[in-house]
Amino acid sequence: MSEKKIWAMYFSPTGTTEKIAVHIADELAAVNPKAAKGPAKRFDFTLPGARAEGKQFTEDDAVVFAVPVYAGRVPNVLLKYLDTVQGGGALAIPVVLYGNRNYDDALIELRNILEKNGFHTVAAAAFIGEHSFSKILAAGRPDDKDMALAKAFASKIVLEDRGPIQVRGEDPIRGYYQPRDRNGVFIDIRKVKPLTSDQCDHCMLCARVCPMGSIAFDNPESFTGICIKCGACVKKCPKGAKYYEDEGYLYHKQELEEIYTRRAEPELFFE
Repeated sequence: MSEKKIWAMYFSPTGTTEKIAVHIADELAAVNPKAAKGPAKRFDFTLPGARAEGKQFTEDDAVVFAVPVYAGRVPNVLLKYLDTVQGGGALAIPVVLYGNRNYDDALIELRNILEKNGFHTVAAAAFIGEHSFSKILAAGRPDDKDMALAKAFASKIVLEDRGPIQVRGEDPIRGYYQPRDRNGVFIDIRKVKPLTSDQCDHCMLCARVCPMGSIAFDNPESFTGICIKCGACVKKCPKGAKYYEDEGYLYHKQELEEIYTRRAEPELFFE
């Protein structure tokens, strides 16, 4: 068997998913006896241009494939693109990163997508990252403890196909998590978009980092497409000029911060 070229492939609007994916892939490349010499390769499909064409792998590859969790699932805006990623017999390590609530069926969903597309999943993990809505919920994660665990996880991965990795989750996949108020009424934030304060200096970083390409490059207040509430424009704005004022959004954000104060721990799956 030839040595495996190690890849980190990820969607990461605020950088937390990237941090974990690259760390696992780099460690896997460094310590696994079946890995090809040299650093792990990267494929970042966060921005629209990177998703313009599909991606193909071969049986000589091993891919740490990572996405954030949105509403307990793989982000639905990625599903069409993910169908264009072909495994070609490559090994894969599905990884999801969630904001301290729960990852629900996201990991088993990602595993199923990869298996359907010709990958062979050999290990899997769910890690925690600072929530895209908040600077309080899982603040600073993945932190040093998470990174140490990710390194240990990488060292235990066996690059050998022994059947789909078994992970936590339900199959058939359940529906998306729906936030509700204390009276059980559904809070619909799907069409909510951030506003722009007068602190904005029109640097247009927000337009450059939007993974949907939805912010007009000539006007940061103008949206030309959907907002997935990924947090990229809010958290990366150097002036702190992007914000939300929608009542339902703010209610849901506050409720998450009040309820999910415990430290959720990563879950690792390997043979």
